[in-house]
Amino acid sequence: MKFVDEATIDVVAGNGGNGCMSFRREKFIPFGGPNGGDGGRGGSVYAVGDRNLNTLIDFRYARRHEARNGENGRGSDQYGAAAEDIVLRMPMGTIIKDVDTGQVIAELLVPDEKVMLVKGGDGGFGNLHFKSSTNRAPRQKTPGWPGEARKLKLELRVLADVGLLGMPNAGKSTLIAAISNARPKIADYPFTTLHPNLGVVRVQAEQSFVVADIPGLIEGASEGAGLGHLFLRHLQRTHLLLHVIDFAPFDEAVDPVAQAKAIVGELKKYDETLYEKDRWLVLNKLDMVPDEEREKRVKDFIKRFKWKGPVFQISALTREGCEPLIKAIYQHVSKLKNVVPDDPDPRFATTDVGAPQS
Repeated sequence: MKFVDEATIDVVAGNGGNGCMSFRREKFIPFGGPNGGDGGRGGSVYAVGDRNLNTLIDFRYARRHEARNGENGRGSDQYGAAAEDIVLRMPMGTIIKDVDTGQVIAELLVPDEKVMLVKGGDGGFGNLHFKSSTNRAPRQKTPGWPGEARKLKLELRVLADVGLLGMPNAGKSTLIAAISNARPKIADYPFTTLHPNLGVVRVQAEQSFVVADIPGLIEGASEGAGLGHLFLRHLQRTHLLLHVIDFAPFDEAVDPVAQAKAIVGELKKYDETLYEKDRWLVLNKLDMVPDEEREKRVKDFIKRFKWKGPVFQISALTREGCEPLIKAIYQHVSKLKNVVPDDPDPRFATTDVGAPQS
């Protein structure tokens, strides 16, 4: 299925039904009185977060969602029926904005929580509603109220605890496949990943966290180069960023330090808040570095990169060093939550705390 993380839709609520003006006319009942009923309420449109969805592809092709109008009132004290509401199921993490005002209407962070997008119009009053001791034959009735209409922009930001950041072919997809249940496409050419991938990492039977892998960044991404800048928004909800470094590039002229600095620079240009998140350095593909050179090259990299944060040396292909990394991530993510670490409810997650480490 194609991944879509942005869509624009029109939602229109139903109009309320009109009130009815009617009088009881029966044989032997000369003063039957008013019996016109009220109109029914128009249908509203709601949004609901669904944890089983992971793309907005349905809203790319179904752009208009219009609820039915309420029924008009009738004689014989009959009120019009209310129209059924429309419920739009969206992926968790969807942000709903009003296109005209730019206002954020809702963020779907809690599964099955209903959020009203547009309200259906109330039904009009029939003349039965105006009956009183001084107005025994009312001839008033009111029309139904119009329903609301809005043009909405849907923006999906995936809910993940950890985000993978790095150049194309740094081994991010291999890493997420090695430590989680995700099975992304893996190949020996750049930009293999074309959309975010989510994977659940199981530490123990009841301990887990979610990892997000986005397309690789290249220098100039903040100006539109490459694909990664389109998906950086998916890292904004994460607690921790893993900066994955290709420590053994095929081209010997490529400097891993220069690539790492370019990624950090693009991150800062894109979003200062994202830049300030906790970041750990993950030196990948160490299986391609001779054992006798590994320690020296790692120390040289850290010195030139001027890095003072946590560093992990791994090989995603052979899973060397992955287990200590998984346990460290889980302990770190757990400390940033106010509840039991494996509680998936995002309502209890605390605000990310971190500082730039390079």
